[in-house]
Amino acid sequence: MGIRNILLSTLGAVLAAGAVALSGSAAQAQADKVFVMKLSTATINDTQHEWLKRFAAMVEKDSNGRIKPEIYPASQLGSIPRQIEGTQFGSIQAWMGPPEFLVGVDERFEAMTAPGLFTDHDQVMRVMSNPDTKKMVYGLGAAKGLQGFGFATMSPSSILTKKPTKQLSELKGQKIRVLASPFQLELIRRMDASPIAMTLADVLPGLQQGTIDGTLTSLIIYTTMHYYDTAKNVIETEQPFVNSIAMVSKRWLDTLPADLQKVVFDDGEKVTKDFNPFVKEFWAAQNKVWKDKGGETIKLPKAEHDAMIAKISTIGDDMSKSKPGLNQTVKALFEAKAKAN
Repeated sequence: MGIRNILLSTLGAVLAAGAVALSGSAAQAQADKVFVMKLSTATINDTQHEWLKRFAAMVEKDSNGRIKPEIYPASQLGSIPRQIEGTQFGSIQAWMGPPEFLVGVDERFEAMTAPGLFTDHDQVMRVMSNPDTKKMVYGLGAAKGLQGFGFATMSPSSILTKKPTKQLSELKGQKIRVLASPFQLELIRRMDASPIAMTLADVLPGLQQGTIDGTLTSLIIYTTMHYYDTAKNVIETEQPFVNSIAMVSKRWLDTLPADLQKVVFDDGEKVTKDFNPFVKEFWAAQNKVWKDKGGETIKLPKAEHDAMIAKISTIGDDMSKSKPGLNQTVKALFEAKAKAN
């Protein structure tokens, strides 16, 4: 029995040592593993692209090369819906774009585009700096595999028209392109114009052929896509305000060790916190490009602008009454804005 016990004890020690060695090897392998992080967006050489470039440089440095970022701008990885799906499934590790493109993931994302909610870059960031608001917005897609980790303002919207339009009343009867969004459709209706839902690719041909009289979007689109060759009149409605959110694949995130997960979120927060000055500089530069190309911008008188805001600020609530989750999110954001002002 003595010899048998000695043998069993020795065998146990050997097995234990082996287990420790294997555990150590696995931990070392995890520490040495390089995780590719594909970062996708639909645009190029703009604020979204710049945000991703700053994040990529930071996350590679702070992870000591254990995260290898690869940036794919200009929809290189497919259309926006395909990019979002890829991020949900983990074949793309992160996507950045306006929240309204995530409505198919969760309808509550549309709350971020409610007319009258935001009016300028600094206001947006004051609201999004609130920890509770940030947690709510970043978590809207969590049940569908997407987690927010960064944010940036983009620009106010405006209405571009082919014929000179100096005031909102002159929009009456004009056919204005919008996204297929209930909020945007109602926004144009409340301006007594006729909304026409249309993809971005169809806008310029639509303007050239007379299918539409104008379009609701950002001046950045007018400059980068050379709309100034077809139409030169812009009314600065500033509604809705366009922003970008960075979403990481939860499926991919779960494969990272805890320290690298922290790096992703910490670096997303760092880029977000310091990014607004660049956005405002970029916006000012695009305004200059527009004017240099012969474009005209009409700034509404304060009384007319205030009356418009009052008229459209109920759209989010009015159009979401049959959707409790969306309605609750709309109200929460308006309340957060009121506290931040």
